[in-house]
This record gives sequence, C-alpha cells and structure tokens, in this order.
Amino acid sequence: MDAYAHEIILGFVALYMVFCIGVGLWAMKRTHTAGDFFVAGRGLGPWVVSLAVFSSTLSGFGFVGGPGLVYATGLSSMWMATVSALGFGIGYYLIAKRIRMIAELRDTVSLPDLVMARYESNWARGLSALTILLGVIGYLATQILAMAMVLQSLLADTAMFAGISLAACAAISSAVLIFYCVTGGIIASVYTDLIQGFVMMVAGVLVVVAAIGVFDGGLGEASQMLMDTDPESALPFGTMGPMAALSWFFLFGFGLSGQPHVTTKMMMNRRLSDNRIVVPITVIGYVLAALLWVSIGMVMRALVIGDMHAPLGAPDEAAPVFLREFANPILAGIVFAGLFAAIMSTADSFLNIGAAAIIHDIPKAIRGRSLGAELFWARVATIGLSIFATLFALYSFYENGALIGFLGVFGWGTFASALLPVVMFGLNWKRASARAAVAAIVAALAINIGFYLAGVRPPHGMDPGFVALLVSLTLFIIVSLLDKPKSLPKDIDRVLDL
Repeated sequence: MDAYAHEIILGFVALYMVFCIGVGLWAMKRTHTAGDFFVAGRGLGPWVVSLAVFSSTLSGFGFVGGPGLVYATGLSSMWMATVSALGFGIGYYLIAKRIRMIAELRDTVSLPDLVMARYESNWARGLSALTILLGVIGYLATQILAMAMVLQSLLADTAMFAGISLAACAAISSAVLIFYCVTGGIIASVYTDLIQGFVMMVAGVLVVVAAIGVFDGGLGEASQMLMDTDPESALPFGTMGPMAALSWFFLFGFGLSGQPHVTTKMMMNRRLSDNRIVVPITVIGYVLAALLWVSIGMVMRALVIGDMHAPLGAPDEAAPVFLREFANPILAGIVFAGLFAAIMSTADSFLNIGAAAIIHDIPKAIRGRSLGAELFWARVATIGLSIFATLFALYSFYENGALIGFLGVFGWGTFASALLPVVMFGLNWKRASARAAVAAIVAALAINIGFYLAGVRPPHGMDPGFVALLVSLTLFIIVSLLDKPKSLPKDIDRVLDL
C-alpha cells in the first residue's frame, strides 16, 4: 500500500473534487431565490446546522493554520483551539434564540439585516456590512492559501506537476471554489458540511492516534523532547508569552458571537427547539476535530528539533508533511479530502456573507433597497470576491510572509472586535444604542486595520484584535449609557424580553 501512497491520496482528493461539482449542480436546482442562496430558506435540520457551524469555524484555519502555529510558536495557539468550544456554548446561550426569532419576524437574510432590525440605523447596517466585507477578505485568503499549499504539496511529488507554483495552485483552487459557490450558494455548503463534518470528527481522532505512534513513547516522548531542547515552546503560553495566549483566550472564547458565518447559520434552523441538539453536537464535533491542531504541530516541531526530520520550508507545511509521511495512506487521503471539504464549505460561507454585504446590505444602507436581480448579482459578487481574495492571499504570503493561522486570527479579530458588542450586547441589553454600535465598529476597524497596515503588534505580544475588542466594548457601553434611552419596536422589544 505504501508503494501507492501518493496515488491513493490523490485519488481521494480527486473523488472529492468530483463530489463538489456534483453537489454544486444539485444545489443549483434548489437555489431559486436570494433567500435560498443566502440562508437556505431557513429550513435546515439540527444535524446539518451543527456540523455546518463547527466545520466552517475550524476549516483551513484549524486543519492547516493550527498545526502551523503550533510548529512555529509552540503551545501559544492552544488557547485558541481549546476555548473556542466554550465560545459555542456562550454564543448559543446568549444570542441564538433571539437571532432566529428576529429572522422570522423581519425576514432577515444577513447579519446587517439583523443589526438594522435591532438599531434602526442605516449607518450601523452599512458599517457592519463593511466590517463583514473586510473580515471576509482575510478569512477567504486563509482558506485559499491553505487549499493552494496543500494542493502544491500533493502535486509536487508527481512527475508532471513537480515544479508547479503556489500561484498556479491558488488559481486551480479558486476555479473549483468559484464553480462550487456560484452554482450552489449556501445550500451546497451546508449539505457538504453534513458529510465532511463527520469526516473531520473521525479524522481528528485517527490523526491523533497516528501522531502518538510516531514516537515510541507517544506524545509524552514528544513533549519531553521539547522540554529538554526547547522548553519555552512546551510551556502553557508557548513562545509568544502569556499576554498573547490570554488575549487569544478572550478573543476566541467570547468572539464567536461576532462571527457572521456563525450567526447567519443561527437563522437557518427550522425550529428554535433545535438549538438543544445543535449546541452539544457542535461542541463535541469541534473538540474531536481540533485534536489534530495541537498533536500534528507538536510532533512535527519535536521531530525537527530532535534532528529526526529536515526543517520545514514553511510552518504551514506541518499538516501536509505529517499526513504524507507519517499517516496511513488511506487515512491521509480521507483527511486531505476532509480538509478540502472543510476549506470549500467555509470559503463558500464567507463568499456568501461577503456577496450579501455587496449586493444586499451596503445598497440598502445607502439607497434604502438592495440591487435588483439579487440572485444574479450575488453570483457575480462571488466571482469578484474570490479573485480579489486570491490576489490578497498571494500578496500576504509573498510580500509579508503571513502564516495561514495569523491571517485567520486577523479575520476572526476583525469580526469579534467590531461585531461582538453590537450583536451580543445589543440582543441582551435594551439600553444599547445605534450611536454606540457605530462608535464600536469604527473604533474596532481603525485599530485592526491600523495595526495590520503598519505591520506592528501591540506590546507584550497582545493580539491587535483583543486590543480592538477592549476599546470597542468600552466605547459601546459608555456611549450607550450617555445616550438617551430610546424605545424599541414592539416586536424587537418582546424578543429581548424572552
């Protein structure tokens, strides 16, 4: 079997690509309106929603970026991976029921629609849409770069494509992604999630088993090797220090309520009571799939530091190299196919909410109505966003040397810092005002983008998104308390009373 390992892995990936094309064509027949394209007609069952939520959160960020971060910084990023499970519980408890009820009452198809219903402010709607658009670019770049790097890693071992460039792999990946997203919209994404969510859970456990088998003493031996030769990386805060780890703890523990790809999926389930099933399935699925985040990165770092493996060309190669060299070929093929599935469905989710911002939310904020022929323009916007995100991904990699994990953190931090106060506080506090929402979003965007463009980080290793979140939350509370209380629409007021 090992003699045909590469062919087996490529076979699984090729089968998955064919599957994506088939799902896209099938979903196209079920996509007749903008509501179908953006929120799947709000008719999904709890299993579909659960697996769509956790798998779109993990995706290429966790499967490629996570191990890359552990390889590069030790256990610093463990604080992201572990606390995100807590974030699902907090988010669903505080906002899921109200989001689904407002979606039913106001026929919302996007998070900015929800913001408009709560605050009755076109400024708040427009700025939340702009936030989504900016964050989507960072997140899409994460997915496209992850898919391109994995594809390059696989094709590099073939005679025909041995010298294929990352740019060419990004172009191939984007072409498949565009077809998948344009034809099927969110329907293609969520039903693919149903299958790939199970794949990710099973693969997460089996990859940990494979990682344990690399060293005779299992992960304990790998940890001891790191403690002996590189002790800082094996300590709880890793090489980035306690402030970086703790800032990620708060950013990822509470930031899920500001992630539009998650909150949008809260609008899709058929019944409110489904959330009792959605939450435990989501948390369990995420925990199982995230096991490979730490295990692969730790084992690859120990192998390189212990002179048992050549140094990697880039940290983000940790997962592809481990799967090719240390995992059973069938397992590697399944995980690679699951990885592509995770990336494709997550990218679809982000393209979906980005397209909604362009053709639905921003036009409504500016002129009071969305573009005509929304379904057509949603597909056009999807193509444009895909191309722009691909170029941004390549620029970030070649010019700034950005790791996939850090691109993902930028996207998450942008969403969390700008939208968490507006959504989580706004749906639980009647005193929250429209001016406070505008102030929080403007401050968060200015800080996040300012740090990124300047190419600097806050002191003591703190994440820029965490700094932006602290400032935006403080502003949101202060401005809301200073503003004169305003009566809410009766339907929204009743929802907030529940």
